[in-house]
Amino acid sequence: MPVKKTTARPRTKKSDEIISYNPATLEEVGRVRVTPPSELDSIVQTASEAQRRWGQVPIRERAKLIQRVAAHVLDNHERFAEFITRENGKTLVESYLMEVLPVLDTFTYVAKHGPQILSRERIPTPQLIMKHKKHYFDYTPYGVIGIISPWNYPFSIPAGEVAIALVAGNSVILKPSPLTPLIGEKIKHAFDQAGLPEGVLTIVHGDAPIGSAMSAHEGIGTLFFTGSVETGRKVGEAAGRALKPTVLELGGKDAAIVCSDADLDRAVRGVMWGGCANSGQTCAGIERVYVSRSRYDEFVDRASELAERLKPGDPMEPETQVGPFTDTSQYEKVVRQVDEAIEHGAKRLTGGPADVGMAGKWYAPSIVTDVDHSMSLMRDETFGPIVPVMPFDDEQDAVKLANDSEFGLGASIWSKDTNRATKLASELESGSVWINDHMYSHGFAQLPWGGAKRSGVGVTHSKFGFYACVRPKLLSVDSGRMPVPFWHPYDERLRKSFDAVLNALYAPNAGEKLRTVLSRRSEFKGIIDRARNPNGPSV
Repeated sequence: MPVKKTTARPRTKKSDEIISYNPATLEEVGRVRVTPPSELDSIVQTASEAQRRWGQVPIRERAKLIQRVAAHVLDNHERFAEFITRENGKTLVESYLMEVLPVLDTFTYVAKHGPQILSRERIPTPQLIMKHKKHYFDYTPYGVIGIISPWNYPFSIPAGEVAIALVAGNSVILKPSPLTPLIGEKIKHAFDQAGLPEGVLTIVHGDAPIGSAMSAHEGIGTLFFTGSVETGRKVGEAAGRALKPTVLELGGKDAAIVCSDADLDRAVRGVMWGGCANSGQTCAGIERVYVSRSRYDEFVDRASELAERLKPGDPMEPETQVGPFTDTSQYEKVVRQVDEAIEHGAKRLTGGPADVGMAGKWYAPSIVTDVDHSMSLMRDETFGPIVPVMPFDDEQDAVKLANDSEFGLGASIWSKDTNRATKLASELESGSVWINDHMYSHGFAQLPWGGAKRSGVGVTHSKFGFYACVRPKLLSVDSGRMPVPFWHPYDERLRKSFDAVLNALYAPNAGEKLRTVLSRRSEFKGIIDRARNPNGPSV
């Protein structure tokens, strides 16, 4: 079937404006001013000045502000959910489940645990020669953190990253996706309502020009980017030239392995949710399913039956199961991938392009069989509600198939034997592995989120997400009362003494250590004498 020509969702009418459209109706939701890259120097300077003041605010006070933002979101959660559905297109239920709930949970976690995670930490130093010293980790904010966020989760992804960065003492420059700019403004308004000082959080708008400028700007200390591999590579290259670290979440091609002993009811429902939630527009969505041949036919039958019940429609209606595509260019890519697979022998058992009587683009959930890894549908990221299914004979073959991908964001294993599943999980090349569930963990901030291979670099959420927002600094404390024997001047006696120390400290067993100490007492005494009288005569 040839790809039908469609009109992509419009973005702008003038070069100095971004106009946001409802993906379901293509009606205007609102508009924002594009930020020229020429203004970035001034924006960064203002953010830097604001950060110097914000960084002096005690961390527990910064955490209390996040609690106030959470209270504002909770008080207005219905309006947030409805607006997210209007601008992004995900169903109303998903706006609650995948956007508002994760933000509230993240804010709560950040406010409660951030001060403890980032507090000064004592470093054990058991070495005898350092017993008189104390060492600590201190965590220093980068200063200004840049966040370039995506359109598929325009509230939960950037809001959580903003909260962690702010508690860590940074200021933030946030660039929302041009497809969902107004949700970025809603995030800014929520922090303003909680009393965040002016300049600590700034929103900029635009596409590649302002994003490229942020990536290269030396006044931005680190950058969080969520998006495509191609763009992420450009961001990383520009940031590398500016000697700044980055956290890159670059999408995935997640596999699900359904073992012969799986609870098939659970596996079918879980896999279909993992593949079709948010209309399949999820980086960690299930895009490849490998099913034990002994359960393959039954799985396909049950999955097809469920897919027929997942009706697309108006995302504002709570009963709607599948919303429209946020970006119609993704719709065209999905149509092309499925059509090409069918041309090469695949079978689409359910779904396809759907007309729901509205102006947007929908694709009804599709079970696709007779697929293989020569097809783009099984190799390239698919941002749509498509569930391709392949059988396997041996679980090691399933692992090889799952690992046969350039991506490695997440994977799931479905089995009643969790011990066996855990062993298989250790062999999968991905940032997360879920057993008898999929992708939910992004909604809970204590759990790390990051990928392997082309799925990205670095981690958001968890203590590691906090560490990505700070520089670890060593604080070393010496009272100054203990003499230091190894300072100048050097002499032969010092060399012999340290030869004895090395053998005593690092001998392979306790007996060798003791023999060294007893046989070389005079050399150990030399260390003590030198410490007492460092300027004394050489011997």
